[in-house]
Amino acid sequence: MAKKKQIELTIEEKLQNALVPKEEQPYKIPNNWCWTYFKDIFYIENGYAFKKIDYKKEGIPLVRISNIENGIVNINECIYVNKLEKNEEKYVIEKGDLLIALSGATTGKNGVYYLDEIAYLNQRIGNIKIKNKEKVLNEYRNYYIALKNEDILNLAYGGAQPNISPKVIEFISIPLPPIKEQQRIVNRIEFLFAKLDRAKELIENTLAQFEQNKMAILHKAFTGELTVKWRKENNINEKNFFNKVKLKNVIKLISGRDVSVSLCNDKSIGIPYILGASNIKDNKFFIERWIENPVVVSEKNDILLSVKGTIGKLYLQKEEKINISRQIMALRALNELNTHYLYYFLLRECERLKFEGNGLIPGISRKDILDLNILLPTLEEQQEIVNILDNLLAKYNKIKNLEQQLEKIELLKKAILAKVFRGELGTNNPDEESAENLLKEILAEK
Repeated sequence: MAKKKQIELTIEEKLQNALVPKEEQPYKIPNNWCWTYFKDIFYIENGYAFKKIDYKKEGIPLVRISNIENGIVNINECIYVNKLEKNEEKYVIEKGDLLIALSGATTGKNGVYYLDEIAYLNQRIGNIKIKNKEKVLNEYRNYYIALKNEDILNLAYGGAQPNISPKVIEFISIPLPPIKEQQRIVNRIEFLFAKLDRAKELIENTLAQFEQNKMAILHKAFTGELTVKWRKENNINEKNFFNKVKLKNVIKLISGRDVSVSLCNDKSIGIPYILGASNIKDNKFFIERWIENPVVVSEKNDILLSVKGTIGKLYLQKEEKINISRQIMALRALNELNTHYLYYFLLRECERLKFEGNGLIPGISRKDILDLNILLPTLEEQQEIVNILDNLLAKYNKIKNLEQQLEKIELLKKAILAKVFRGELGTNNPDEESAENLLKEILAEK
């Protein structure tokens, strides 16, 4: 039986299909804008399933999810493949294309391809191509995707390994302004973001300087420099400071153990349970679970140290008892060692380890801790060092609070984007031709 010929829709019918019904529009936009769907102004291409046998040391760059980082596509460490023999057009990445991860833990991660040379698109990545670049600006698309990133992730399915289909993305709605308004929007965003990025750079530089200064102070503390004046004023023999011992001789080290039973969310039952580094931030402990039948317990004034995952996080325990997992060790100072002196010593050693290993050290063993050499002056001088460090680092910790400003900058960017795509930044000209005519022109193209 012969196939029925598909009925060609008129441009007005196409327009009605492309416009988001009023009752489904997410929010009100200016009268000369219109709500449409991704599928009507974008192509969303899926990648090609290249196999490991296809990988080469030279040829055409192959973009994988790992090449998408910080909003751009970086091919410095990519792999290569040979030129495809047929149907290659849909897998070609060109300058200005926007790529988005369609599966895995980083679903929704996206980045722009800025290079002149073409590349190929690997599977599990979508390429959001503009149908007509004279009607929709690359930058307008990019900023809208940045705004919708969390919404896109919420559309994914699959639990621990989420996935999202290009078909789902196609039906995301987008406000479409006239082309001149798109350009004004882009200009306004770039102007405001440039100011915020400059503020971010200044804060990051200040924080980097803070870390350097902190390390220098801690170095002086544990080499005797910080208390030179104090020793002279108190007629303390210089040699008394340089009594070096192994940490194993002055602490009790308690290794944690994982627990799979008797955990609960009821704080009225049992004692707090610390899973790992995620429970520690800025010498504060965030309790998420409690345990009814403790297994390995740390005590008040123990120093908790994360030794797996994100290593080197410290917490001077204030709670009477905490059950610790295998990602945590508890260090208990013995009589000749001041607990706070030990805390600052560990802060220095962990910062040094992270600095030298760029934070990529897989873990800290008991031997790593027990074999550390610590200079052990008198308890009186240990307390003096603690007093000096408390005063100096309290001043620097005020600078450390700038980290919160970095979070505020990112939130402010989101707020700007939200206002921009509602037409609330005062850039719209209501006398310009309606975007519906722009959409008609796109739909009329084959």
